[in-house]
Amino acid sequence: PPARRHRLPTKTRNPGGRRAACRFCVHMHAILFCLALRPAEPVGFIGLGIMGQGMARRLASSGQPLHVWTRGATAASALASEHPGAVTVAESPAAVVEACSRTYLMLSTPDACEEVYSMRGGVLEGVSDGKALIDCATLRPEDMAALAERVHERGGSFVEAPVSGSKAPAANGALIFMCAGDEETFRLAEAELAAMGKFTVFCGTTVGAASKMKLVVNLVMGTQLAALAEGLALASALGLSSEDVQAVLDGGAMASPMVALKGPMMAKREYPTAFPLKHALKDMRFALNLAEASDLPVSASATGLFAAADAAVPSLGDADFCAVMEAARAAAATGSVR
Repeated sequence: PPARRHRLPTKTRNPGGRRAACRFCVHMHAILFCLALRPAEPVGFIGLGIMGQGMARRLASSGQPLHVWTRGATAASALASEHPGAVTVAESPAAVVEACSRTYLMLSTPDACEEVYSMRGGVLEGVSDGKALIDCATLRPEDMAALAERVHERGGSFVEAPVSGSKAPAANGALIFMCAGDEETFRLAEAELAAMGKFTVFCGTTVGAASKMKLVVNLVMGTQLAALAEGLALASALGLSSEDVQAVLDGGAMASPMVALKGPMMAKREYPTAFPLKHALKDMRFALNLAEASDLPVSASATGLFAAADAAVPSLGDADFCAVMEAARAAAATGSVR
């Protein structure tokens, strides 16, 4: 709570007042000093993949004690080694939730979420009165609402908090959180969200609203990247310099961090993974399947380009989503780019 100002009484009002007020201030300073020395309450983090590792490191680097669990032990052990005494590796998701009042989750797919929530020793086994989950996965709105309902049935509170941003923003604390659900839990988590992101949007108390926001954002992003891929493929087919095309894009209205970052990679056909293509395709399909998405021909075409890239080479789905360039190049080579 914010500190209250204490006005010292004047001698004319109370000759002994100043001395009493000074004793009061000393007492208050002692209380505040003891509170400052009290160890911070740990929070949980489940899922240390491409995104989760950076997010958990941001929390640990801010001085936040963590209890963590992930399906691959290597990432958890590495985090604990980097922050000795501050990171506890738990034996199960349930153990994380039981040890912490708030637990963050960053899992990759609906299937992964279902497994980690429902497995023996899973998340739901650890949920009880007073436990709060902040789930950062990108799911269908109805899937996120169903998870929230299962948590509420066990007495816990729930906030969905999908993010905009990929590997580098996660590592640098530059994510954007889109949140919905229990507002009190959201307010209690704001300092932690600030350690992991550059700003947060609260979309309301209805779980699913933030997932809708995230899917809209990713649909726009994927469609923009598909257009960039087709443009670069067409430029190559026409014998234009990719460097010149990039310079014009970066200097005009199309300039954006994504175009500046991904354009040169696509021109070189280098796709180091920051956001896997298969996950981008998942999100775009989720967006198109929303009840409100009745007729989105441009986005549907872009999603088709991502699907073609994912199907072209089995390993391409694990590459960065700018590997959609391969499908655009193939279309240009066969003359299907009009």
